[in-house]
Amino acid sequence: MNSFTAIFLAALALSYAVELWLARRQSAYVRAHRHTVPEAFASSFTLEAHQKAADYTLAKGRLGDIARTIGVLVLLAFTLGGGIDVIVEFWSAFDLSATLKGTGVIITTLLLMHLLELPITIYQTFFIEERYGFNRTTPRRFIIDLGLQLVLMLVIGVPLVATLLWVMESAGTNWWLLAWAMLMGFSILMSWAFPTFIAPLFNKFTPLQDETLKARIQALLERCGFHSKGIFVMDGSRRSGHGNAYFTGLGNNKRIVFFDTLVNSLSHSELEAVLAHELGHFKRKHVMKMLAASALISLIGLALLGWLSEQDWFYIGLGVTTRSNAAALLLFLLIAPVFTVFLRPITAYFQRKHEFEADDFAALYAKPSELISALVKLYRDNASTLTPDPLYSAFHYSHPPAATRIANLSAKTHAAVP
Repeated sequence: MNSFTAIFLAALALSYAVELWLARRQSAYVRAHRHTVPEAFASSFTLEAHQKAADYTLAKGRLGDIARTIGVLVLLAFTLGGGIDVIVEFWSAFDLSATLKGTGVIITTLLLMHLLELPITIYQTFFIEERYGFNRTTPRRFIIDLGLQLVLMLVIGVPLVATLLWVMESAGTNWWLLAWAMLMGFSILMSWAFPTFIAPLFNKFTPLQDETLKARIQALLERCGFHSKGIFVMDGSRRSGHGNAYFTGLGNNKRIVFFDTLVNSLSHSELEAVLAHELGHFKRKHVMKMLAASALISLIGLALLGWLSEQDWFYIGLGVTTRSNAAALLLFLLIAPVFTVFLRPITAYFQRKHEFEADDFAALYAKPSELISALVKLYRDNASTLTPDPLYSAFHYSHPPAATRIANLSAKTHAAVP
């Protein structure tokens, strides 16, 4: 065992232990508060709805513990267990270029890992989601979705990986600068193309038909100075009972999307408030800020990969005997989450900060009381726990806990009263 093997195992054990400890805290906290609806929600949440949310959270937590353990075992099997070496040996038998062999190694490994994680996804969909009344997909639809995901992975992933490996082999010592520019361009292209070419493969997007609601939304867009390619309703109910709304696309290809479940559960004024919140993300430049942060992290990561790919101890320490660009890229992708897990609270902090800023924006262009009402319905309809563990939510939650968020909006509601 070399020094890097020891570092890797220590980091893996520490990250696993911290995640497990946080999950235990979350379960204990939710269970302890299961029998009483928080005071802020006493008039809007029944005890039955509150307990359903708690039980749903606990069920997902138990499955998460299993998934986390399986993930660690799979990672060890592919690295120190020699799995990557076996796949490299398999592809070495083919008379292909180094780039194509490397692409085969990476895609094969990712496909196998996805296959090993599939039982967790199936159980989540057809047992937990089904038990709590959210699953609306069928086995046939599930298989079709898997097939589409596989096709997209091959059509998009294979050329991307092959191009990246070619850059690593051909662009010299500072290949990572060219690779970074290429990946940023690809990311922007995909963000632009997603609403028009990819999302419709999985869901049907229908222009909003309710003329009254449409006029109300158009008036809000004009007040906020926002232009989009249209307002669409997505048939999310084909697969799930959960509701949501989002913006997608870039430049002139921006779309506003409401899940049909959301449209059916919220009033017009509540939908307007939810949209005002989403507009807040755009107007406060959160998308651009996160894109810039992602670009910086990607640049640092690729520079680090450029250095690690030249170090023999990196390969040997992770159970790979043959040094190659494909092995370096694959190993980096697999172990990066182990070492970056402790950066998650920082990312979550800024994401929650953005949510507060978007809520503040919504309070200026819609009624805070309507956004509160919409959020309460979303918490109830999505069975989101009202009582997360403070430390767990600080580490994992991209949105403020329900009570904190409602209190922030309530203060603005009272401030608006003469």
